[in-house]
Amino acid sequence: MKVGIIQSNFLPWLGYFDFIQETDLFIIHDDLQYTKGDWRNRNRIKTPRGVEWITVPVHYHNTSQLIDETPVDYSSPWAKRMLNRIRESYRHAPCFEPYFSQLNDLLMQPVDSLSDLNLRLIYWICRSLEIGTPIKMSRAYHPQGTKTERLVGLLTQVKASTYLSGPAAQAYLIPEMFEQAGIRLEYKQYHYPEYEQLYPPFVLNVSVIDLLFMKGKDARFYLENKERKI
Repeated sequence: MKVGIIQSNFLPWLGYFDFIQETDLFIIHDDLQYTKGDWRNRNRIKTPRGVEWITVPVHYHNTSQLIDETPVDYSSPWAKRMLNRIRESYRHAPCFEPYFSQLNDLLMQPVDSLSDLNLRLIYWICRSLEIGTPIKMSRAYHPQGTKTERLVGLLTQVKASTYLSGPAAQAYLIPEMFEQAGIRLEYKQYHYPEYEQLYPPFVLNVSVIDLLFMKGKDARFYLENKERKI
């Protein structure tokens, strides 16, 4: 069984969902320290002014605060403002609806934590892309230890035979620990075909909602290696 383990992101790029699609089980690793200025609570969209950030405000109290314990800040109408910006940028996209209305409903419903919001949106996008991979939260398995120890412990509990990792993790993972546990270590490669976007030139690493608004039900065909003919 191939397993992937990544922290939750806010409205991630298409590679995040290709990663989920390639695994037999996907674990969201959110009982880790929340880091400011990261992908946990923000992402990028294309606008008439260029690529811009959309950000979910959160209550950040201390450096030991965990992602799944980070509350969303509802002291201002950020969701309404964000949706207005998305509408302004994508209302002329060929598949704007029904995805925008669905996103509107999801963002306007308050949640307790950033993890809750991200998970809600990840499930929605997986359904839209017809990805059926089971998704679990790491906290359910009570992981312990250093970075690699935590991962190997999680993988052992779920009886993984293969661990799919993001390429950046090569800088800190200890391959010998996976080998000792009898778990094959693979690194994900990201290569995708271009698709028509509003406001050229093409930019790959924006939120997957860009792909959904532009390609609709065909969006799932773009979660493939760039060699695929579409």
